[in-house]
Amino acid sequence: MSESTAAAQVEEVMASAMAELEATVDLERLEGWRVSYLGRRGKLTQILRGLGGLSPNERRAVGAAANRLKTLLEDSLDNREAAIKQAASEGNSDKNAIDVTLPGWPAAQGGLHPTTKIVREILGVFHSMGFQVAEGPEVEWDRYNFEMLNIPKEHPARDAFNTLWVDYYDENGEMPMLLRTHTSPVQGRYMEQNKPPIRIVSPGNSYRYEATDATHEWQFTQIEGLAVDRGITFANLKGTLFEFARRIFGQERKVRFRCDFFPFVEPGVDMSIDCFSCEGKGCRICSDTGWIEIMGAGMVHPKVLEAAGLDPYIYTGFAFGMGPERIAMLKYGIDDIRLFHANDLRFLKQF
Repeated sequence: MSESTAAAQVEEVMASAMAELEATVDLERLEGWRVSYLGRRGKLTQILRGLGGLSPNERRAVGAAANRLKTLLEDSLDNREAAIKQAASEGNSDKNAIDVTLPGWPAAQGGLHPTTKIVREILGVFHSMGFQVAEGPEVEWDRYNFEMLNIPKEHPARDAFNTLWVDYYDENGEMPMLLRTHTSPVQGRYMEQNKPPIRIVSPGNSYRYEATDATHEWQFTQIEGLAVDRGITFANLKGTLFEFARRIFGQERKVRFRCDFFPFVEPGVDMSIDCFSCEGKGCRICSDTGWIEIMGAGMVHPKVLEAAGLDPYIYTGFAFGMGPERIAMLKYGIDDIRLFHANDLRFLKQF
């Protein structure tokens, strides 16, 4: 059975089912309608059982449509049954009468994706601290993605990014275009076009060529932050991120900063919070360390400021970057990042 055939069957079942239901005026016929469409050998049930013969992509598309139809038919059955019983209790002898006071067919309600929800929550926290949102292209130039961030060609740090290059060559025979590996390029673009003071957060999709598992995806969301002005110190960085951690994970959270290396900041740090599951005693979630790393950060490297046309002897700044999916996994107890892109309603309806 092809996808077009299966999709056509779903449409045909929906049209015939709704038409027959509208004409059903007693409970006996209503039960027959239920068995005909929703029973073990019903028409919709047969479509669902036939999904195994489709390809994975076809199965997802047709399965989603069939499940939406199942929800619609079940809700419509309940409403029709209530209408018939109400008419009988009121002694309405005209079974073909239409009660215009009954509510209409219920419309299925959607909701925000968990990634969207956590991104909005994170942006809201930084907005309250004076940051504004800045966005940039997902197909980016090497200059902004690497060069301006103190990662020149042949720099070993490039190996950690597993870059997806676009099949486009310049006059030198090089490929200067890629799918951005982080949202940090937005920082360089923004500093080129705006003078300090700068307070921005940059959300968006990023891409890396790597194997997927419970904690890694080739496409993921990132939020980068940047603050540049006269006299910004590491104390400003610590205060900002400490407030962020308390707003997202609770006022009782503790924060730890440890030295780390990132080419675009100096000094660089990783930021961790005390484990909210074991209160720092050690458990499976924190790998028995009592701490959970949530992001990397540091003071903006002078070469990054120079590349954007700013004088590092006048201006200083701090930057940070995090994965909203990781923040959501920690906050909501999600154990597999692949669930965010699986389109499984059983998972999505929990949010």
